[in-house]
Amino acid sequence: MKRLKVCVASLFLSFMLVGVHAQDLDRIAIVVDNDVVLESEIQTLMNRVRRELVDAGRTPPSDSALRTQATERLILQNLQLQMAERAGLRIGDAQLDQTIAMIAADENMPVDALRQQITTLGMSWSDYREEIRREIVMNEVQRAQVSRRIYISPQETNMLVRMIRDQDGSQIEYNIGHILIGFQNEAGEEDEPAARRRADAVMQVLEAGEDFADVAITASNAANALEGGAMGWLSLNAMPTLFANAIEQNSQAGSIIGPLRSGVGFHILRVHDVRGAQQAQETEVRARHILIQPSVILSESRARQLLEDIRRQIVNGEKSFGELAAEHSADPGSAANNGDLGWRNPEIYVPEFKQKVQTLEANVLSEPFRTEHGWHIVEVLDRRTVDVTDQRIVEYAQNMLYSRKYQEELESWFQEIREAAYVEFKQ
Repeated sequence: MKRLKVCVASLFLSFMLVGVHAQDLDRIAIVVDNDVVLESEIQTLMNRVRRELVDAGRTPPSDSALRTQATERLILQNLQLQMAERAGLRIGDAQLDQTIAMIAADENMPVDALRQQITTLGMSWSDYREEIRREIVMNEVQRAQVSRRIYISPQETNMLVRMIRDQDGSQIEYNIGHILIGFQNEAGEEDEPAARRRADAVMQVLEAGEDFADVAITASNAANALEGGAMGWLSLNAMPTLFANAIEQNSQAGSIIGPLRSGVGFHILRVHDVRGAQQAQETEVRARHILIQPSVILSESRARQLLEDIRRQIVNGEKSFGELAAEHSADPGSAANNGDLGWRNPEIYVPEFKQKVQTLEANVLSEPFRTEHGWHIVEVLDRRTVDVTDQRIVEYAQNMLYSRKYQEELESWFQEIREAAYVEFKQ
């Protein structure tokens, strides 16, 4: 799971409601399958985006354009949360606490300071926690639904590995902005000529010097429109093939590319920036851990208490780490090896575990902490810097192929669930 990062100020702003009467906020604005979107939800998202744009020195789009983007975003979020509810997906407080701790660490502050900042900005701590919980849930739903649609053949991997090796393992990365002009018109009917005209108009506006992010917020039909169409840093191998082929021909920073036709509409790209090569060295960590998994007969609190008792026995020298790992750990692979996970790149671990092994001092036994797998204690035995060029090239190729296909499938999946949903706009 990718590390979840949430802007504190953005979340706070989503709870600022300006100039809307209470009775308007309570009314149902949209029926989405078996749930609803309230007018208050639309207004909070619009206010949040509008304030973020103003703080960034940008001019917000019209209310109608902003409302269209906000309603589409909320419809997709609502559909994903309904999927999670049907699947019984729950994010417990322990996992939520771990995620918030990582957010605080990313902001270089303790959790108490983060909490103080949230409340000072005017947002309740409970509201903030629930917003983070929803973000985690949606990330999990996306990962579960989209990952199953992705297949990477050995031939694809080998071909990409050969190409990377031909380039001496180096990879140029591009910071890309994206605008999608979908084929569907306001009536929900496909109208490719009209979409082409809209795409050409957007190109003209961009070439005249309009800010790409502002135009994306107003005009894009992509899921990341409210983020200004930001796709982040990607190599050519990590992009959808359509994008990679176009950028390979025009890779200068500042280039505007398009319109590019795909099965869902016309795409317009901007190369915001370009940066250098992939390194062949990395730091590996050798760690050992003990995992206790809660179950129907072992509650969360009891699992943590058991792990605290195990830690006490190790610290007091009553039993060795290896003995207790073999006796109690729910990770059979490492339990049979005294809890030893071997030399690993921390990037392979789930975010909470990764954060621990990256920051824990060597030969220091951690306090119990929670991941999606259960409760852990971990000890870092050693660190080393190694040349992993061959291994990294293969992993890099697989990750790039996955990332490329994930982005393509995610956008298609968003459109599929949107088209299949019952959506009724209330007057």
